Amino acid sequence: MKMKRAFRTSLLSLTIALSLIVSACSSNGGAANSSTSDSNSPGTVQTTPSNGQSDGASNGDGSSNSADDGQSAAPSSPSGSSDTGNGASPNTAATPVSTAVPITEVTALRLADAKAGWIGGSGQIAYTKDGGSHWQLQYRGSAKVRQIFALNASKVWAVLGSDESKSWRIIRSTDGGAHWKDAGTVPSGSFLHFTSDKVGFAGRYMTKDGGATWSKLSVPNSLIGEVYYHDAANGWAVQSAKGKYNFLHTSDGGATWKTVMTRKSDVTPTGSVIRSAGKNDAWIELIGDSGMTQTSYALFHTTDGGANWLPAIVHNTAGAGPAPGFTNEDTSYFSGNSGGPGELYVVNSQTAFMGGRCMACDNANSIMETTDGGKSWAVRKTEFAGYGQQLIAAADAKHAWLITNDYSAASVLYTTVDGGKKFNTIHKFAKPKTAQ
Repeated sequence: MKMKRAFRTSLLSLTIALSLIVSACSSNGGAANSSTSDSNSPGTVQTTPSNGQSDGASNGDGSSNSADDGQSAAPSSPSGSSDTGNGASPNTAATPVSTAVPITEVTALRLADAKAGWIGGSGQIAYTKDGGSHWQLQYRGSAKVRQIFALNASKVWAVLGSDESKSWRIIRSTDGGAHWKDAGTVPSGSFLHFTSDKVGFAGRYMTKDGGATWSKLSVPNSLIGEVYYHDAANGWAVQSAKGKYNFLHTSDGGATWKTVMTRKSDVTPTGSVIRSAGKNDAWIELIGDSGMTQTSYALFHTTDGGANWLPAIVHNTAGAGPAPGFTNEDTSYFSGNSGGPGELYVVNSQTAFMGGRCMACDNANSIMETTDGGKSWAVRKTEFAGYGQQLIAAADAKHAWLITNDYSAASVLYTTVDGGKKFNTIHKFAKPKTAQ
């Protein structure tokens, strides 16, 4: 009897132990399965808009210029999905843009901070949070991505459309690009920038509802290039006059324009680029003639509302003649280091990056930086290949990104953490189809 009782006791103990082991294994397995099946985890992407929207979803709701704009930290975990217009967001595994949906020409660049930013190209928008090493697709359509502007790490706009368009479509994201919605159209292809989540500017046009509708602002006559409004009150313009040009400023929303500089010029400027990092700050670039793969230009800077102007760059050339407002005998100014101007990117009133373009050189792209408002420039020795569009963006005086494009080679992203003393090759995108 004692042996039978002992046997039953041992058998019961063994049964309980086995039950506990099975229960523990089932619990652990359930946790693992729950983790892997979470479709809302970061790193998911929907690459194809639904409901017949070729350029993304539409459900109808929708810098100061300086890195041009006080941008903060990047989104911590964007989902990478595009808005479908009906609330549905099917997900598939995210992969780098360069292999998933090839971007063969980068046409737009914008940073949120030194590590995070967006690119546009080939009808797509992609996002990185690790300095450009890896990209996640956030939007795909058919229209060219012309511009991207980020007010901060969450609120982002993109301008879409062809070069021949008379108005351009705007899409907007309020979650760092995880979802995009139609925001309206803009009647100007000029530089787009927002000063709040509702108020934005593009040349002579202003929106107060995030891009849904636009009103026309007052501008002077005989403009060279497009007017630039820093905010609703303060704007800048370049005016052509016989044998001279004028810089104009308004501080009352265009009701009145004041001539703040007049300069005689044998060369009529062919264009202008204006950027501003404050209501009294303006960087004005004047483009001169072109010839023998060279282009002349001049860059001016003011920090006191136009009372005083610094000729920051005067690029006279043998092939294209003197910069507007100067002669080839004016050799006392800093002249840059390339055949012509590249992209101008203003970080703040003291810091700006200026690209250079030399179409007759083996490496067509160069870059230089000022950290004292244009009084002096650090010309970087590194030169970069690529005869297509040049794109520059910067988070601060040390952290800058350069993207070069080429018609027969891959677009390349280079970044620097020391103001351009050294650039690192971070990412090569897909080759154009003609170069495959």
